[in-house]
Amino acid sequence: MADTESYEVYAIRYAFRSDRKRHENFIVNAWTDPVHDDTEPIAYYVWALRNQNRTIVVDTGFSKAESDNRTSESGGIWRCDHECAPAEGLASIGIDSRKVNDVIITHLHYDHAGTLVDFPAARFHLQEFEIQYATGPHMANGYFSGAYTVDHIVQVVRYIFQDRIVFHKGDSEVAPGVTVHHIGGHTMGMQCVRVMTKRGWVVLASDASHFYANFESDAPFPIVYNVSDMVKGFDRLRKLAHSPKHVIPGHDPLVMSLYEGVSTSAQGSAVRLDVEPVEL
Repeated sequence: MADTESYEVYAIRYAFRSDRKRHENFIVNAWTDPVHDDTEPIAYYVWALRNQNRTIVVDTGFSKAESDNRTSESGGIWRCDHECAPAEGLASIGIDSRKVNDVIITHLHYDHAGTLVDFPAARFHLQEFEIQYATGPHMANGYFSGAYTVDHIVQVVRYIFQDRIVFHKGDSEVAPGVTVHHIGGHTMGMQCVRVMTKRGWVVLASDASHFYANFESDAPFPIVYNVSDMVKGFDRLRKLAHSPKHVIPGHDPLVMSLYEGVSTSAQGSAVRLDVEPVEL
């Protein structure tokens, strides 16, 4: 293994859903959680790791067309504010998606693998279990397939034939100071990203924990392949990180308040995750 390098780490918010309900974020009911029908917004992010040697992007988000299509197919029940294309959000912090060589895909849900074509020079890092899941018999059941978009999966298959997918099995190093770790739970091939920063090991949980409250309270998220693996994954996140404050959930709007903002561009909102969080 090469010497560990340190990175700047950014979260870039590209979409926001303000009308999501709490019961969509936690496996609860009226008996265990009296506020289960309260509004609890959700944010959508991509992430970037950068130092003097390389830039790595984590996940590729979804497009405005994908957002519009999901709103239409749900009869308007699902809707969000699509603030910018993920590539535009990256550009706001000086990252050209067309020049990125490595993209880690934490899993293949529509909101994490939806703009792959905006990264024409990239290799995509994915867990073997995830492509097996996304192309296997579970996809015949709407509960499991609903968060996937067929065209995204087909694109990944095309990239396999072009030798642009780097498959990982379990824990693996992507670059010095950047590792991926199979978690499972949310999907069969869910992986998190561990990155060395000036404040220690930061773990980008992505959907291994959507919100701080998921891993802090061992409260599983309702879209899940294996609840047991999801709950065990919360403990894995804590062990991988320098401290619980070094775990960054995948969809919590609080991330934008807890960390220092870095972008003044109208295209997207970004914060630095390699600095200490503020006290609210």
